[in-house]
Amino acid sequence: MSIKVFAFSCGTLTCEFARMMDGGTSDITMPIPAFLIEHPKGRAVFDTGLHPECQHDPIGRLGKEMATAFRIGFQPGDEISSRLQAIDRDPAKIDLLINSHLHFDHVGGNALVPNATMLVQRREWDAARDADLATLHGYDPRDFDVGHKVQLIDGEHDVFGDGSVTCLPTHGHTPGHQSLRLRLASGDLVLAADACYFCQTLRERRLPRYVADREKMLASLDRLEALERGGARIVFGHDPLFWSTVPQPPAAIS
Repeated sequence: MSIKVFAFSCGTLTCEFARMMDGGTSDITMPIPAFLIEHPKGRAVFDTGLHPECQHDPIGRLGKEMATAFRIGFQPGDEISSRLQAIDRDPAKIDLLINSHLHFDHVGGNALVPNATMLVQRREWDAARDADLATLHGYDPRDFDVGHKVQLIDGEHDVFGDGSVTCLPTHGHTPGHQSLRLRLASGDLVLAADACYFCQTLRERRLPRYVADREKMLASLDRLEALERGGARIVFGHDPLFWSTVPQPPAAIS
């Protein structure tokens, strides 16, 4: 099956680099990614960026601690809905909403894709709906529990039934993080999301300061590395240098 992939940058986050990678120095400004996957059987969005309230009241939306740690660069037009509309795609006609995990910069725009069925790993959903774990891991149900039909998946999941779009469990960053493997005509493409923030994360195994499970995250990096050795291209989650090379719409990733 032929599929198209469009990569959007939906604003930026600026923070202490050492928070994102062991040994990092100074600050880093990172893109907030989201993707549109077009398949003959439907359209899917992978992650949705920030909630629109972050444009004018990040402290009110995120709380003082998070809004101080992560300085928001997010203007009108950066929302996932606006990015879709800019290439003449109706956000109300997206069939599937695949969330890598349920942190604020990956699910904040979920409500802007109102009619999609949400696909998320069961262990991620369960953790985010547990009050104690939600506080521990930084989940906010106002972002993700917004009325979508939810399809909970366990482990690998063939989204369209033909092997072209597959959810891959890459736990560790959060309890139920998942990445997405796409089979393009040019070869496999893996949207790593926060399983691997930067190219340097994969090459040097320098993890973020805060992770749910370091051993599982290292195992997920091993899996991504094995996929890369097998010929897959890895799309790193928040790597600004890498993202400067990613085609932006109206061009698709080829």
